[in-house]
Amino acid sequence: MNANEYQKLAMTTLNPALDKKDVLINSVMGLCGESGEAIDIVKKWLAQGHELDKEHLSKELGDIAWYLAEAATALDLNLDDILAANIEKLKKRYPEGFDSSRSVNREE
Repeated sequence: MNANEYQKLAMTTLNPALDKKDVLINSVMGLCGESGEAIDIVKKWLAQGHELDKEHLSKELGDIAWYLAEAATALDLNLDDILAANIEKLKKRYPEGFDSSRSVNREE
């Protein structure tokens, strides 16, 4: 499955009562909420002595993917294009791979 196929399938569960503005608002709030759930799993692992719950974290990452697809849909964009544009941006920023000096002295 590619990103666009995922987006199309995931959006079959989108609330049809929402208009585009509400879809966008729901998606960014959902991204924040699910990201918080993901970091809580990592926090418990790093700071509280829990085992890293990869299965739970994987499910939260799936929820993050759903909300990302929702945000793209609200903006009439597709995930393949978003992901490809991000790779192009990263190639320009780090043409030889990550470099801490380029990160610190980054031009926008």
